[in-house]
Amino acid sequence: QVQLVESGGGLVQPGGSLRLSCTASGFTSDYYYIAWFRQAPGKERERVSCISRRDGSTDYLDSVKGRFTISRDNAKNTVYLQMNILKPDDTAVYYCAAQLWLGKSCPNSYKNWGQGTQVTVSS
Repeated sequence: QVQLVESGGGLVQPGGSLRLSCTASGFTSDYYYIAWFRQAPGKERERVSCISRRDGSTDYLDSVKGRFTISRDNAKNTVYLQMNILKPDDTAVYYCAAQLWLGKSCPNSYKNWGQGTQVTVSS
């Protein structure tokens, strides 16, 4: 059973930065993709970014490209989301998710989820 714990959320002013961390346990293989999702009040959940544990390949939501960077430290079983130039529209609960997947691109569904961390961008 994969368990995921997010940390690093908080309140930040527009233009500021935050780094989220997702620490995992229970991986049985390197063939996992780890993704960051977010859900704002009244909006559907959307995938922000994902990364392959095996080869580090990444994918990003168009609206965060150039501002957010996902990375991994397999030795620490941790995935990071560095968020720069934050905007009020980035305000949401951010969730970490993981899925065992042999494909070469991010899967669409994820079995394992963290509890989420709140990110609020406001002046």
